[in-house]
Amino acid sequence: MATAAARDLRAMGRAEVQDAPPAGDLPSIEEAHRVAPKDARRLSKLFFERLGQLEEGTAEHQYARNTLIEMNLSLVRYAASRFRGSAQEMDDIVQVGTIGLIKAIDRFDISLENEFTTFAVPYILGEIKRFFRDTTWSVHVPRRLQELRVNMARAREELAAAGNHEPSVADLAAHLRLGEDEVIEGLVAGNGYHADSLDRPVDAGGGQSGGLIADLIGDEDPALALAENLHALKPLLAQLDDRDRHIIELRFGAEWTQSEIGAELGLSQMHVSRLLSRACRTLREGMLAEG
Repeated sequence: MATAAARDLRAMGRAEVQDAPPAGDLPSIEEAHRVAPKDARRLSKLFFERLGQLEEGTAEHQYARNTLIEMNLSLVRYAASRFRGSAQEMDDIVQVGTIGLIKAIDRFDISLENEFTTFAVPYILGEIKRFFRDTTWSVHVPRRLQELRVNMARAREELAAAGNHEPSVADLAAHLRLGEDEVIEGLVAGNGYHADSLDRPVDAGGGQSGGLIADLIGDEDPALALAENLHALKPLLAQLDDRDRHIIELRFGAEWTQSEIGAELGLSQMHVSRLLSRACRTLREGMLAEG
């Protein structure tokens, strides 16, 4: 069964090296996923150098990016191997880890002279851990309450061993040295660990069926999230200087390429790329700080 992470991966375009011509002096690599890790590290430096010089959307840029993804899949397999004993399918874990690899490639700055391996592994592990966090619980629950549920389960076992077969809220609160309100909050949050089937019929009484649970759930309006993001971005955009704000508007509002923006502003494509990356990083950090 396809997971949400797998769908995200397909949407991002899990790379398979295309038959595009190599970009400039880049070598043609037909089976990049078979490149040995040692050779992959050496070749990745070359591909990253050229990737920053190529225009997005071109066949050459896509070839360089896809080859980087394929050459570094061994990093994903290495990170995924840490979770081999979990209940999740290894294919799903690798797919999720590949999303992290793609994000690392898109955000890596070779001018900082960092090793890509060191940069990428935290992204890969972060995506995998987020996948476990989001799929273990049926609904999103704050980490504090997830940990409280584990502590309460352990407390139940200890109290049961002491002869208290069904400890009350007061018993749990005293054992854990917590307030009763906090224990009640943990009990309520624990309901998010298991989900009921949306196809279960609703009992209307008298043996009558009141439809399905799914019929009682409203639809989420995707425009709400967009509106919230735009509202949060507005003051952050106002903090950018006029040139950066104009570049953001042309790139994401008018959907101009970096080369077209450079021609309009009298800048090189590389200069536009650096300015765009800096502005996006500033906006991203601002959004995360507010979140």
